[in-house]
Amino acid sequence: MAATHNFVCEQGATFSRQITWLDSNGAPLDLTGYTARMQVRATVDASSALFNLTSGAGDITLGGAAGTITIAISATATAAVAAGCYVYDLELVDGATVYRLLQGEFEVDAEVTR
Repeated sequence: MAATHNFVCEQGATFSRQITWLDSNGAPLDLTGYTARMQVRATVDASSALFNLTSGAGDITLGGAAGTITIAISATATAAVAAGCYVYDLELVDGATVYRLLQGEFEVDAEVTR
């Protein structure tokens, strides 16, 4: 089952977060050979994504044996999204196996300086 974690993103600023996927003993899981994908949507049922991030596009970087997952969204991209509270999930893919690692709210705080 996916863990719940809420993110806060500042509109118009670069968003960057690093997490580490750990096994039940607290040791990092080796992500070598995995790919990752994450979407942020207005609602679970929204037809389009506000952010569509993938390891293939370089928005998500996987740290191999260190088990790290770095998510990055440019300041230009965050500036283009209205302030508000959205939903997201993060999936890791190993061949035909998909792990839904995280889910939760993705809040965008309004930018004052433009």
